[in-house]
Amino acid sequence: MGIRYRSSRLLLKLRPLFPANQMAYIKARKIFGISLSLIIINLAAIMERSDENLLPAVYKEVSETFGAGPSDLGYLTFIRNFVQGLASPLAGILVINYDRPAVLASGTLCWALSTAAVGSSQYFRQIAFWRAVNGFGLAIVIPALQSFIADSYMDGVRGAGFGFLNLVGTVGGIGGGVLATVMAGHEFLGVPGWRCAFIMMASLSALIGILVFLFVVDPRKTSTNNTTGESSDRDALVERGTTTPTSVWLESWTATKAVLKVQTFQIIVLQGLVGSLPWTAMVFFTLWFQLIGFDHNSAATLLSLFAAGCAIGSFMGGIIADRMTQKFPHSGRIMCAQFSAGMGIPFTWFLLRVVPQSVSSYYLFAVTLLLMGLTISWNATAANGPMFAEVVPAKHRTMIYAFDRAFEGSFSSFAAPIVGILAEQIYGYNPKSVDPKTGSIPEAIALSKGLFSMMAVPFGLCCLFYTPLYWFFRRDREAARLASMKELEMI
Repeated sequence: MGIRYRSSRLLLKLRPLFPANQMAYIKARKIFGISLSLIIINLAAIMERSDENLLPAVYKEVSETFGAGPSDLGYLTFIRNFVQGLASPLAGILVINYDRPAVLASGTLCWALSTAAVGSSQYFRQIAFWRAVNGFGLAIVIPALQSFIADSYMDGVRGAGFGFLNLVGTVGGIGGGVLATVMAGHEFLGVPGWRCAFIMMASLSALIGILVFLFVVDPRKTSTNNTTGESSDRDALVERGTTTPTSVWLESWTATKAVLKVQTFQIIVLQGLVGSLPWTAMVFFTLWFQLIGFDHNSAATLLSLFAAGCAIGSFMGGIIADRMTQKFPHSGRIMCAQFSAGMGIPFTWFLLRVVPQSVSSYYLFAVTLLLMGLTISWNATAANGPMFAEVVPAKHRTMIYAFDRAFEGSFSSFAAPIVGILAEQIYGYNPKSVDPKTGSIPEAIALSKGLFSMMAVPFGLCCLFYTPLYWFFRRDREAARLASMKELEMI
């Protein structure tokens, strides 16, 4: 039996040398020692984050064009996030049937189409419809991106891998937000600048989607041991010629049950339900600064500083968590996550309730936003992403990221419209009182109160909800490792 086991392992190691896999190795090129696939995947992350920041960056122009108030603008964010949440499990099912590059490319082209359509819309309802389509495309892309990164890095450096993905993605968010905000103040050949920004970003997204399809190689294909990939079971079925629609849905259902019963997953989702609320509410930051009286360039600079802080902070948080796990293997990531979530409370209070809401407070806003971004952005890279990869077998990774997005995305989608409703119905925000050039301080204060309500308390609850992981994470990780070892032995 031992001889047969060793022989099977030897065949698996030699398997990439056979012609069936030669094409994957030919495509798996490197540029300056860096995988071409990872380069393109990170470019896709840049475009994905740019797309997310486009509409919030031009809320003021959209409000003026369509006569929409904060609650209407919040509805646009709600419809995209809600559809994205509901459709996210589809990514896990698609990855069982198709290669991740094909799934990523199709989702990217879907969001590119919808972005272009938003820029061409003539009615508010058209924008709402295409934002829903945009959410569907992102639902396919984001979980596949996360599992791709999880499979590309080992456990001890996975935080840095997620941190770098978030770093370059945030750079894209900065670029998309700044570009849209600056272009919104101009016209190009008689076309409003905010519409041109959407068309241009859609074109770049479509180009990246094509590159993903042509050149990205799934890490499970280039691994020397194909049994560690998400599709190892699927590949075996294909080789035996027994793949059927029934077996595919059975695999999907098995993966779903395996993911949902993991208590670490349940706890991280619970904290994410409230922890994602402040980040969704932040889509109003650009409008808030413009209401205070900052021009397009000043508002774009302030948001860029915050985004730069988040980018550096997420990368730094991933590295710090990797180091912490060397000393505290079962609790290091959890401590980092609680520190980051806890820092959201004092920074939210200082930014929204202490700093005078005046253009004279520009530098105070700038420093606060930079420091805030550096400290509150660790959770996804330091804890959530790496821990998800460790508590389920590799083949279920896309499914666990998909369900995380499903629960968090659908729940957090309510934050934006709630901020708008609070600002208008409770704190007295009146869209008709806003001067298109100078803004309105009373309306800025009303909006800041709505933002504070949806940020401070959720940050505190998020920090608290991480606590049970000190007891459950170690057990779930060991169970996942044992399950992976059993699969290897069976193969």
